[in-house]
Amino acid sequence: MKDLSLVIPLLNEEESLPELYNWILRVVQKEQYSYEIFFIDDGSTDNSWNVIQKLVEKDKNIKGIKFRRNYGKSAALNTAFKQTNGFVVITMDADLQDSPDEIPSLYNMVKEDGFDLVSGWKKKRYDPVMKTIPSKFFNWVTRKISDINLHDFNCGLKAYNYEVVRNLEVYGEMHRYIPLLAKSEGFGNITEKVVSHQSRKYGNTKFGLDRFINGFLDLISLAFVRRFGKKPMHFFGLIGTLMFFVGFLFSFWLGLDKLFIHTSGRLITERPEFYIALTSMIIGSQLFLAGFLGELVSRNSVERNSYQIKEKVGL
Repeated sequence: MKDLSLVIPLLNEEESLPELYNWILRVVQKEQYSYEIFFIDDGSTDNSWNVIQKLVEKDKNIKGIKFRRNYGKSAALNTAFKQTNGFVVITMDADLQDSPDEIPSLYNMVKEDGFDLVSGWKKKRYDPVMKTIPSKFFNWVTRKISDINLHDFNCGLKAYNYEVVRNLEVYGEMHRYIPLLAKSEGFGNITEKVVSHQSRKYGNTKFGLDRFINGFLDLISLAFVRRFGKKPMHFFGLIGTLMFFVGFLFSFWLGLDKLFIHTSGRLITERPEFYIALTSMIIGSQLFLAGFLGELVSRNSVERNSYQIKEKVGL
């Protein structure tokens, strides 16, 4: 096993790759790490892959993976994580905004201090306001929902113990929530480190404002699956039962009112309360049925009894 695995997803970063490699090389040689570098080309349309091929010829510690099309950062990370062979795995972006000089301190926090995951915190950022303000709001909401006290969940510069990446499945656009995914798998020793942030030197950012909308939806999905993924009836069934019960009580009261109080008044079907009660009962039944179907799917899942075991003794 090597000391260090570096995972670098990229999209159209041909200008920055040689400079990034030389910078990393200076750091790892100074620290005398045994290392491997994974460049994952996420469907670049420029000359990035040719640059990676030349770097592989130059340094046999470099591995290159090229996707046929753009699948996203999560796919790139997940693919590389399955290939890594380092005790410490560090991810960083390829645009030179993450400094390789942070590698030794991140490495020591995992190797020496025993953290499962160390997330970078770009306390001082060189991004436009249109990017920093939504990011701060996004991180605040994520802290409240996840109960993980990090300031920058989406920082590309992170360090992991190798056991963490072995047990992570990063899919969709869940790379923003890797700390939450790690915690869900039982790796709760998570911290952060203030890291330096460089202004972009080449090209333009590959992310738009739509990432904040998608990120928020992913967060809600992940929080729900994390809590109710193995017991959907506890969510849908509870809400559905409550709504049906409220609707039933409303209907029962309307019936008593018509039979014994306002016997000569309007028909029940002419009262808006009747339709509110009926709608509540219908939605309650649908939610209960959704929970029941969710239970059937969950019970037939091949991972229904998949649990993380930290240690074994006497087995």
